[in-house]
Amino acid sequence: MSAQITKSNLLRRALQANGVFSALSGIILIVAAKPLSTRLGLTLPSILIGVGVSLLVYAAGLFHSGRRETINQAEAYLVVILDAAWVVGSAVVIFAGVLTTTGNWVVAIVADVVLLFALLQIYGLRQMQQERVR
Repeated sequence: MSAQITKSNLLRRALQANGVFSALSGIILIVAAKPLSTRLGLTLPSILIGVGVSLLVYAAGLFHSGRRETINQAEAYLVVILDAAWVVGSAVVIFAGVLTTTGNWVVAIVADVVLLFALLQIYGLRQMQQERVR
């Protein structure tokens, strides 16, 4: 059991870091919704508030998954899928041309960070699976 916990450290840390990033992003979007919406090219600050609240809920789920003694692989795969969906959705928003240039850059940078978390989580899941095979 301790070997599995050790092998899941990368996955655990990736989930926790993703949770911190998601929580901070959510808080920023909620607290600064009005000035950010103007800067990003959105007409309704409520869009950012909704995304921010969703990110806080997501962060809570990430923290819950990352704190478990044994990480649930199905939940971790779901996180990877949700992160990938975020990246694809970000590309759609950028290519739709609804944001300012600054907004496009912000969305692209955040999508890059989310993609990095997804890749780390995939690598952590593979480490866990390899340890189980041994």
